[in-house]
Amino acid sequence: MTQPVSATEEVRQPFHLRLLRSQEGIVLALAVLAFIVFSVLLPGFFNAGNLLVLVRSVSILGILALGMALVVIARGIDVSMIAILVVSVSWAFVITRAGYPFEVALLIGAAFALVAGMLIGALIAFGEVPPIFATLAAGSVIYGTGRTFFFTLEMQNVPPDTDWFSLIGQGSVLGIPVTVVAFAVLCGLFQFVLRHTRFGWMVYAMGNNPNAARVTGMPFRPMTVAQYAASAFIAYLAGLILASSAAAINARLFNSTMIYDILLVVVLGGIGLNGGHGSVRNVILGTVFVGILLNGMTIMNIDYTIQNLVKGVVLLLAIVVDSLINPRDEQTSQQGDL
Repeated sequence: MTQPVSATEEVRQPFHLRLLRSQEGIVLALAVLAFIVFSVLLPGFFNAGNLLVLVRSVSILGILALGMALVVIARGIDVSMIAILVVSVSWAFVITRAGYPFEVALLIGAAFALVAGMLIGALIAFGEVPPIFATLAAGSVIYGTGRTFFFTLEMQNVPPDTDWFSLIGQGSVLGIPVTVVAFAVLCGLFQFVLRHTRFGWMVYAMGNNPNAARVTGMPFRPMTVAQYAASAFIAYLAGLILASSAAAINARLFNSTMIYDILLVVVLGGIGLNGGHGSVRNVILGTVFVGILLNGMTIMNIDYTIQNLVKGVVLLLAIVVDSLINPRDEQTSQQGDL
């Protein structure tokens, strides 16, 4: 009979064996396999132009996923990100055309995103509204307010005479697109904050065992407000990069499946919806895999409805796998995942 492998023996196993037995390893293997298959079967996939489009779109999706991951690790969720992105960026462009300096308008847009995030966080922290319902309702209110009072046109073009702004989405540094550089910098910043600061430790503690976090005197409510404010600000930054890349921002993004793409990245990458664990590495893996999958389906000219079906099935499977790998019962809630 084969003897069971102890925890110590498992740790002593080579890194590549431990990696392949984890969700991260499986996602990495699937990403590599998908990249190879698409490169061989799709004539337009493995060319410089498409790869450039891929890395830029992946970077924007990854930036949004970083904001979502921060909230999910603390056992929350934020489905209002796209509404905040659309309204804050569109309003900044409208203000510029009204005569405000572009830089001032960008600061006003950032302030709007931060205030919106703080209000959502306060609703969850002080009103004790479940995050999924609070952010879903808040997203509709934010978008409706923006379309009613801030702007009426769906498409808001980047204001003229802002060449420096175009460099954010279309420029490069040493041959590397600025969007990729921005994603890498934010990944490094998030990794440092989550792993080496008191704020990061409290984020994990909140997701791991909320009741224990409250009992120990952790500033639970201010932390919740701060997390949703950070998520909103990240959404605003991603919106600016997206607008710079396309020279415009489209309000129809609110009705798109982008928020599900973000959730797909987070869950598929290995950040459990039950909170308490996950890292920037999970976001990167999920971003790469989802980006390759979406790009491949686009090149194959798969109908948009079928693409949504595929993404929905993958997201559902990822949630089921997450619930099996990271079950939540009374014992695990007390023991924790850290």
